[in-house]
Amino acid sequence: MSLLDTRVPAVLLRTDPNPFHHGTLGAVRSLGRAGVEVHVVADSAASPVHRSRYVRRMHPPPLPGASAEDILTVLRRVAAEVASPAVLIPMDDASAIAVARMRDALTPSYLLPALPGALAERVADKGELASVCAAADVPHPVTLVPDSAAEAADAVRRLGVPVVAKWSRPWLLPAGSGLRSTLLVRSPEQARELYRRTAEAGSPLLLQAYLPPGPDRDWFFHGYADGSGAVRAGGPGRKQLAWPRGAGLTAVGRWTPNPEVRALAERVTGELGYRGIFDLDFRRCGTTGRYHLLDFNPRPGAQFRLFADSAGLDVVRALHLDLTGRPLPDGAPLAGRAFVVENYAPLTALRPAPGGRELAWYAKDDPAPGRAMWSLWGRHVAGRLRERLRPAPPTLPTRPSLPSQPSLSSPTDNEKASK
Repeated sequence: MSLLDTRVPAVLLRTDPNPFHHGTLGAVRSLGRAGVEVHVVADSAASPVHRSRYVRRMHPPPLPGASAEDILTVLRRVAAEVASPAVLIPMDDASAIAVARMRDALTPSYLLPALPGALAERVADKGELASVCAAADVPHPVTLVPDSAAEAADAVRRLGVPVVAKWSRPWLLPAGSGLRSTLLVRSPEQARELYRRTAEAGSPLLLQAYLPPGPDRDWFFHGYADGSGAVRAGGPGRKQLAWPRGAGLTAVGRWTPNPEVRALAERVTGELGYRGIFDLDFRRCGTTGRYHLLDFNPRPGAQFRLFADSAGLDVVRALHLDLTGRPLPDGAPLAGRAFVVENYAPLTALRPAPGGRELAWYAKDDPAPGRAMWSLWGRHVAGRLRERLRPAPPTLPTRPSLPSQPSLSSPTDNEKASK
């Protein structure tokens, strides 16, 4: 018999169109294996997620850049097609913020944590996070918010290169703009040019002191804060490999006990009165040894399945159990367990894992998404290679005798003289 109330379905919401979002597949499998009916509101055109045997139905998502009202309309349509109330789980920051804003309008049809509407947006906003950390006495890198291109250049000089540049609200970045949520700035001029794209980015530019990566420096903490604020499920993990290297998502992570990271996570969520699933990123300073909070994501992290304990409890199951009034089992942490994203770390996926391991895409009981991922990934890599190998378009040579082209409607003095 399942610990979860299988009469209550789950609806996963993701507005990010990234087809390689393995966290969504992890949530589908975690709940589906427990007997819960799982519906997914996300782009299914290319994603391997819809191949999972545990997906009851894929629903059309809101259009890119949809407003909160548009998302509410979609969720109401889905609610009319599934048993109500359902547990609603946002899988990206934009979805989490929209759902928190609309909590009162959604609660007749969905079960949601008692999270204040503005809190999800506050913690996800990288500009607000500095003040959150200051209030909770949690270390955070020195962060400057320039008001002009000149101030951006001056901030780089003050902080020293390289500097980490972040957009305060990365979920607002327009698709196809080429803007990245985070990048390293290596000169005042680069910061000045980046600041000039603020209006296009849709949120302020932040310039942050750089904490160099290194062995044993990148950590994360996943958890679920229940109705009383107690942090359940999840735990601390160490990022062993990132994609892209040094500053990207977790390609290889390991469940590693760390009382200091746990204490910081419990302090910041307790200070905020946070409720629900969260994902925190930390980096340890090589000079002081202090752990700095870099990101607070108000939703499941993509590698949350790393923290499935001996009772099978993870943060997604903890949410479903808590919101349906069921007790959470007491499982033992499986320290040493690894999580590997195969397309980013294929060699690691083939090596022995004495502490146990979960792969992001492949599963014996659900092999179709893994096969679909490799087919999609192959096309993705081939496309990127074609872009890099494509020759630059030829440039037309200029005639040395005509250094500048005269206006056709206004003849030059030389032309007047020849007539």
